[in-house]
Parts: sequence; structure tokens; C-alpha cells
Amino acid sequence: MRTIIGVVGPSEPTEKEYRFAETLGRLIAKEGWGLITGGKGGIMEGASKGAQEENGISIGILPEKSKISANPYVDIAISTGIGEARNFIIANSADALVAVGYSPGTLIELAIASKNGKFIAAYEVPELPNLKFEKVSSPEEAIRKIKNFLRGKND
Repeated sequence: MRTIIGVVGPSEPTEKEYRFAETLGRLIAKEGWGLITGGKGGIMEGASKGAQEENGISIGILPEKSKISANPYVDIAISTGIGEARNFIIANSADALVAVGYSPGTLIELAIASKNGKFIAAYEVPELPNLKFEKVSSPEEAIRKIKNFLRGKND
């Protein structure tokens, strides 16, 4: 079964956060992992774009009933019609999660993933009470930490 990495973050990121997500998407694809996001703009688009540039698979879990809102880099768009509750699907489907920046929706995903013991790497996310995540300063560091986590999980 293919490893799925979730990338979450705001729909209106800084340019630096967008570039981070794009590079991260490329690296996820290079590892042969699948990418799961909320399928819309901002961080979700950046990560999906990067994955597509490396011929990776990008899955977008959309809050609406229609696939029309998916960003152009999503390979598999899943329309849910459940609004922000789709964040539960993203957080629970990912084997590991990377937060690039944060917004209210991102915080929901982080809380769900943390509560369920998922590995979380975070870039430009402040310390949050009762949420376990490892801060990273580069996409490469995020990938290294995910690989270490997955290696330990499969031992």
C-alpha cells in the first residue's frame, strides 16, 4: 500500500510558505508517496503543483459537493459536501502530516492528527498547548523526519 503524506496550511499563504509547499510536494513525489490535501488553493495548490511536476499523485479532499473547486494540479478530486468536516478525512488518511503555516482549518487538522498519534512536521507554526509536532525549517528536513518516523513504524 502506498504511503500517503498530508500537507495542510492556509489558502492564503505567504510566498515563502507557498514555495516551501511546492518543494515539499516535489520531494513527496520523488519518494513515491501519495499526497493528500484539501484540494483547493494556497498551500494545497503549492504542494499539488510540486507533486505533479514530479509525476506524483495528488489527492484533493474537497469540502463542496462539486469537483469544480479543485486546484488544477489535483489528480484525484474527491467531493465530500461535508464542509470543514473533510479535515477529519485528510488528517486520518495521511500516514504523516506536514503543516506549512496555519489557519483555523489547519489547526483542526493538527488537533485531529495529534489526538490520533500521527507524526506531524510543522513549518511556521507556533507552539500550541497539547499538540505534539516537530518543527522543521526546510522541506528536506520534513522529509527526513517523516522517513525516520516511517522507518520506526515499520520495524
